[in-house]
Amino acid sequence: MTKELKQIRVRIAPSPTGYLHIGTARSALFNYLFAKKNKGKFILRIEDTDLERSDKKFEKDIIDNLKWLGIEWDEFYRQSERIETYAKYLEKLLNEGEAYRCFCPQKQIDGGVPQIYSGKCRDLSDEEIKKNLAEGKKSIIRFKSPIKKVAFKDLIRGKVEFDSSLIGDFSIAKDITTPLYNFAVVIDDFEMEISHVIRGEDHLSNTPKQILLEEALNFPQPQFGHLPLILGPDRSKLSKRHGATSVTEYRKEGYLPEAIINFMAFLGWNPGGEKEIYSMEELIEDFSLDKVQKGGAIFNIQRLNYLNGVYIRQKSIEELAELCRLYLPKADKEDLEKAVSLYQDRLKKLSEIAELTDFLFKDVLEYDKELLKWKDMTDGEMKKVLDNLNKILCDISEKEWKKENLEKILMPEAERMEDRGTLLWPLRVALTGKKASAGPFEVAEALGKKRTLKRIQNAKLEI
Repeated sequence: MTKELKQIRVRIAPSPTGYLHIGTARSALFNYLFAKKNKGKFILRIEDTDLERSDKKFEKDIIDNLKWLGIEWDEFYRQSERIETYAKYLEKLLNEGEAYRCFCPQKQIDGGVPQIYSGKCRDLSDEEIKKNLAEGKKSIIRFKSPIKKVAFKDLIRGKVEFDSSLIGDFSIAKDITTPLYNFAVVIDDFEMEISHVIRGEDHLSNTPKQILLEEALNFPQPQFGHLPLILGPDRSKLSKRHGATSVTEYRKEGYLPEAIINFMAFLGWNPGGEKEIYSMEELIEDFSLDKVQKGGAIFNIQRLNYLNGVYIRQKSIEELAELCRLYLPKADKEDLEKAVSLYQDRLKKLSEIAELTDFLFKDVLEYDKELLKWKDMTDGEMKKVLDNLNKILCDISEKEWKKENLEKILMPEAERMEDRGTLLWPLRVALTGKKASAGPFEVAEALGKKRTLKRIQNAKLEI
């Protein structure tokens, strides 16, 4: 008896054999958006029947990162807790002659280069099967695949057709308590009343197998939609050689969840128009599978950096300071807020804050004295500039020690010189020890009068 599907119900079904991949997270997001747009349910199903490769630490990573991204599920399942359910359906297929035990030596049961099984064990008699089992011969369970055309309408790719003769009798379980991927997926999708299967196009070859199983079990067929793959800049499938691939890696580098969500949404989907910054609520409102492209989506790290910078600049100084605490664990609240206020407009990712602002947390800076020189300055000219800076800054009171005042006093002095870099460059290097940094007035304010003067004195000692 089939179930009538009345509500939109979608799922994301990762295997806990590695950290949450950016591609899996993108699939989760598209399913989530589709469910919320259509007032449906979004289900998280951990596919952990491969006990040798599954690891609880990876399950935790998947759960933690989906929550961090704001992709919340309505229902949660683990395949490892559903073995009796799979066994019931395996027995049904065996009893009805839709599946059979195969005793042929198995170098590979699932995965690797696909090979069409010869069908040697397809018509073994009950006596032969019992005899082989009694002798302890190892077996797997194969589905008796009918020869036919398997066609379906993909929500993204349109009509897709496969010839089942090129599939053969595929394996569906290692034994009655160890189902393999294609079989367990079909049972779960039926039992959980999944209406739409939205996943990466790397699963396209699994779809005809799953449809054949659904037909054999008299299950309703969900609607399928296969998302374009995420590609590296060279248009090959995204992999570690292109850089980070897991959500955890991007999280550690200091990318914000809002930026990753916004970025992932545009990997293979485009609503049209000029708008490029989207909140989750706005994505739900505008999302449509009709706008998902068929071609591969290029992972552009510069684009992610740009979006992350946009969201960083939307944070208050207090919020940003807390987010940066991980990278400056020894800094107190006041120093953290000074650091982020200096670099909020320049940050592309939070992890940059430590290297950019290390000068704020050092008593003595180390740098080559040549860095102090602006163009062709001599040591004598450099010393004269530093003496002049020291004299001017000494006369500014603590109360007036603000960026605006410092700029108001020092800029006319710099403009009087042939090149204002002659004054401003040595000042900035003396205060930061860096070739590139925030402006000298902002830095001086953050350091305070006492530390600013001390660094100018130290710079003179370098000459």
